[in-house]
Amino acid sequence: MKLWDHPLFQCGFRPFFVLVAVSACVFLPLWLLVYLGAASGLAGMEPPGGWLLWHAHELIYGFGMAAVAGFLLTAVPEFTASPAVARRHVFALALLWMAARLAYPAAGWLPAGVGIALAALCNLALFAALLRQLIPPVWRDPDRKHVSFAWFSGALMLLQAAFFLSLWLGLDAMAWLRAAVGIMMVLIVLAGSRVSMSVVNRQVEAARPGAPELDEEVGYLARPPRRYLAIFMISLCSLVELVHGQDSVTGWVALAASAAMLNLLNDWHIGKPLFTRWALMLYASYWLVALGYAAMGLSWLGLAGVLPSAGRHLLMAGAMAVSIFTIMNIAGRIHAGRWLDYRPWVPVAASLLVLAALVRLLAGAHGLLHLMPQLLWLSGGLWTGAFLIYLLHAWPVLARSRPDGLEGCQEPVVEGEEPRKGC
Repeated sequence: MKLWDHPLFQCGFRPFFVLVAVSACVFLPLWLLVYLGAASGLAGMEPPGGWLLWHAHELIYGFGMAAVAGFLLTAVPEFTASPAVARRHVFALALLWMAARLAYPAAGWLPAGVGIALAALCNLALFAALLRQLIPPVWRDPDRKHVSFAWFSGALMLLQAAFFLSLWLGLDAMAWLRAAVGIMMVLIVLAGSRVSMSVVNRQVEAARPGAPELDEEVGYLARPPRRYLAIFMISLCSLVELVHGQDSVTGWVALAASAAMLNLLNDWHIGKPLFTRWALMLYASYWLVALGYAAMGLSWLGLAGVLPSAGRHLLMAGAMAVSIFTIMNIAGRIHAGRWLDYRPWVPVAASLLVLAALVRLLAGAHGLLHLMPQLLWLSGGLWTGAFLIYLLHAWPVLARSRPDGLEGCQEPVVEGEEPRKGC
């Protein structure tokens, strides 16, 4: 039996959703221990650029990239009606992710140029292998409606290449990570627009045995003009910050990005169907994007009593984490042959993530800077706890065979119906 024959590698989302939760439970506590001086033994083992740069990089390209890979390896075959990614390729991609995570901190033990080159090679190889799986099916799709996933994933790869080049040259590598945050927000909008139409329109479990019949047509639609405007303004904000720096001009563009996200929220205001756990969780992630850009914009304009980093953490620890958590709970069960989990732990963990993001915002408030260590511990504990709860509940689902005995990534089989092919 080959290693990739294990059920964990049956579909692309399985190992990567596990890696999302594991990285959340390991990377953030490690960073807090180092940042707050509780891990003095690691002081002489700094990765290139220092621990702060490592923390920012791993939140985006470790935690975030695992979620992006898991989602796209599952969603793209489903969206394009193409075959699922082969088990051996899923296994190889998971190994590349782990090699990339080890290579960056290990670079601190090697000669500077060699260590950075090795870290860059492992990380960029992961992107290249992922794009190799994604580009052919989205390009062959007659409508090419999902090619934007490939473009923005490619943009993340280019920004990471620029990050390692800047690190090697001793330039401002953090600037490229700030730009990558914007690309992650765009991917949230793209993924959310696809998933939300099934969630809000109550189509995700429409065939679940015993489910009540829909008594009305919801008709929720993620409207392209609003989505395109939000994507454009978020991308523009990242570009202006990268080129122009953090000043009043960038502040006004950030406020425009916030306004575009608030405009996008109008798609969701359709009444009662919004008030379900899955819709509200996605809705909350969009709100956190809007609030994050508003906080950064007002901070750069000198109109808010918070550090710009507090607003950026609303984007990453808030919006990105909540959207990832939501999609993992939807795709991670439906494509494992199970119906959605309606136990109380799901909204509890989601609430912990939102609370963690708000506490992190308070940690950057000018009037509370003297309490920053305590607030960081509280925020980190809430955030890590949410993903630990997810890992404990999701592991039996992700690491075991489908209960219906099928080998694919399709939705649960309804008794009396033929199973759907593909994903």
